[in-house]
Amino acid sequence: MKRIMTEQAMKSFRVWLLHTGKGVATIQKYLRDLKKLESFLKGTEITKEKMLAYKKMLWDCGEYKISSINSFLVVANRFFKFMGWYENIVATYQVQEEIFRSDEKVLTEEEYKKLIKIAEQEGKRKLGMMIQTLGNTGIRISELKFITVEAVTQGEAVIYNKGKIRTILLSDEIIKVLKEYIKEEKIISGAIFLSKRGNPVDRSNVSKQLKALAEKAKVDKKKVFPHNFRHLFAHCFYRVCNDIVKVAALLGHSNTKTTLNYLKTTKQECREMLNKIQVIC
Repeated sequence: MKRIMTEQAMKSFRVWLLHTGKGVATIQKYLRDLKKLESFLKGTEITKEKMLAYKKMLWDCGEYKISSINSFLVVANRFFKFMGWYENIVATYQVQEEIFRSDEKVLTEEEYKKLIKIAEQEGKRKLGMMIQTLGNTGIRISELKFITVEAVTQGEAVIYNKGKIRTILLSDEIIKVLKEYIKEEKIISGAIFLSKRGNPVDRSNVSKQLKALAEKAKVDKKKVFPHNFRHLFAHCFYRVCNDIVKVAALLGHSNTKTTLNYLKTTKQECREMLNKIQVIC
């Protein structure tokens, strides 16, 4: 049987990803990555030799970071495992894990508060409240639908995502501001943040609004996206509790290794900590 990437195979893979609990954004990324491989193959049969050539091409072209190349290969390997084409699996590039987060990607608490302030000044009350909710809970934007009037009343929300259920506690401060918002908007019950059509808020639409807000707040737009509020929450909570297990539980991570990626410091933060160590006489 020839190993060829067909449209039907891609559709079947997509359905399987849905059944395994992958989110829409993750599935879209997987399919985009596979399209890259499909373009390289040009309809020819997949072989181990061609996969090694694909791996080399990704490196030689100089367009991608090593992390991106490995991501492309991981997706291809998952597709091969799904199809039963194990002989075509290739190893990823082995690199020492980076312990720092890029400075230009780290959203500071000052910038976070500035975004909220400008949102209020610009009359973007709903956007400002979503930012505060994401920053105070660490939930994903797709999980905003679980922040309901009932959850605010109870002081906790039950989140169901990726096949897992977890309970998050709401701080007194976020309960207070959400109750005010609920009263202002005359929301009786159910989800607090919905689109005009009554659907869960759309990630891409919120992302566009955040970019526009960042420009007005004079905050680097590369830092301002929904998932970065989740990173900020992880850092702030860990600084208070110093317990990675608790942070992982709140974020909904099954493995604390994933959580470690959220707790990486910048080089500047690490340098400041090093400067506090007095070992030289």
